[in-house]
Amino acid sequence: MKVIIPDIEWINFSAMGSPCAIGYVGSSDGDPQGFESEIVQWISNFEARYSRYCSTSLISRINAQAGGAWVDVDQEAEAVFALVDRAYQITDGIFDPSALPLIQIWDYNKNRDEVPDDVEVARARHLVGWNRFERRSGSVRLPEKGMGIDVGGICKEYAVDRSVEMAAQRGFGQIIVDFGQDIRVAGEAPETGSWRIGLENPFQPGSCWTTLAIKDGAVASSGSYHRNFIHGGKTFGHILDPRTGYPVVNSCRSVTVTASACWFAGVLSTAAFILGPDEGIRLIENNGPVEGCILTDSECFSTKGFEAYLID
Repeated sequence: MKVIIPDIEWINFSAMGSPCAIGYVGSSDGDPQGFESEIVQWISNFEARYSRYCSTSLISRINAQAGGAWVDVDQEAEAVFALVDRAYQITDGIFDPSALPLIQIWDYNKNRDEVPDDVEVARARHLVGWNRFERRSGSVRLPEKGMGIDVGGICKEYAVDRSVEMAAQRGFGQIIVDFGQDIRVAGEAPETGSWRIGLENPFQPGSCWTTLAIKDGAVASSGSYHRNFIHGGKTFGHILDPRTGYPVVNSCRSVTVTASACWFAGVLSTAAFILGPDEGIRLIENNGPVEGCILTDSECFSTKGFEAYLID
């Protein structure tokens, strides 16, 4: 996605494996320098706690203790895991952050001479199931050695939502937060009123196929056209279907969802991509008030209200 807006103040940095940008309109009630330093520090601390790539993170400690001891967690972590519970439930298990064993064997960054065979996939699938994640007040545990969680599919979007909330608390009510094309806006954009967000064309990455006009809401898109690997002339995308243990193979090229919260839009876009156009649109429609659009190899599927956001 590409944000199309007039000049505003920008904070640009990298976090959670993505380019991040926060654009805001100054306020007589806010302290821009204090806000910028505070929000960047919060995001850095958040990533350090929830990234599986950080060896000292909470997630890494939980994964290292799989099949062993309970791991202490604070109220914030319990809130994050409760949000994952909701995502797992509304998608009927399609969104499953316990799929780390599958993610590891299908790692699209790995140099490989072969792809996982059925036995390896079955072994990894045996270790997947968010409903097996054990929780009690103040601590959590993975019950079997080899299990692992990766909450990156919801934490980046959660961080987007928290950033907007933090901005409002500090007097910045006109803001756009874009973390790796997971976007949420609040208030009105200067001059245009609505925030203009271009949707990337999966057939011509780097260009936009349409533009959305959004006020006080979030937009998230899912697709595998950027992150994949090719083996034996076949393309394997990074989005996996936890039901099969294999990369998604359907006609979907990209899915875009608009919702009130970024975490919700992100979860639904990912799940809809896995389900495919027919079931994916039904999932979006059944979780309103949200709207969505699915681009396939040959068609464009959308909910009834999606067109209301289009401006070209």
